Amino acid sequence: MQIDFEKREIQLKVVYYGPGLSGKTTNLVAIHRIAAPSSRGRLMTLDTKDDRTLFFDLLPMHFATDSGLSIAIKLFTVPGQVIHDATRRLVLQGADAVAFIADSQVAETQANKEAFLNLRRNLEENGLDIKTMPLVIQFNKRDLPGVRTDAEIDKLAAKSREPVFKAIATDGAGVVETFMGLVELTWQRLNQWHDLEGKFQVRGEVLFESLRRQLGRAPEAQQRRQWTP
Repeated sequence: MQIDFEKREIQLKVVYYGPGLSGKTTNLVAIHRIAAPSSRGRLMTLDTKDDRTLFFDLLPMHFATDSGLSIAIKLFTVPGQVIHDATRRLVLQGADAVAFIADSQVAETQANKEAFLNLRRNLEENGLDIKTMPLVIQFNKRDLPGVRTDAEIDKLAAKSREPVFKAIATDGAGVVETFMGLVELTWQRLNQWHDLEGKFQVRGEVLFESLRRQLGRAPEAQQRRQWTP
């Protein structure tokens, strides 16, 4: 996180992580499509034949709030292929939050597990702790056959310390909810550490409402979950 007190701006780095072809890039494309033109920058992506992303995707976002505080968020994705582990580790450097995008198909269960363990290891390599890192999990591709049932995912969510979301990223369903869930967790953690609400004289609820409006979501559409250390 970087703070510019003169400009009243907070800069955050958010990384979308997960196995290959789970929908990380599709999430960023959906956010870019949904966000107000004034809030979004250019989505930079590199497609390949064997995996959607060879290096990483980058989507800069900039939200101006009613309080005068600006939030600049850079969204990154990582390549899912095992051979690109060094790149995934590099992209994670300095991350403020992570969205883990899992594939809902039962056949991809092992790939999800391996990618999550890889996330934990690469965070450690970067001196980051998965237990304190703001993290949400999205089960994507809910529209495909052979997926885990809603009941199964709800059971996993009840046992998880991380918020769990369901999505069909190709249609944009669940994409904003995942993003806003992560933004809220990130703000809660950083506010505990740096007293951002006190320094900038802004309440989190006001900030989140402003961001949701710029993403085309009504205030009541977002369910909150508190981050706990």
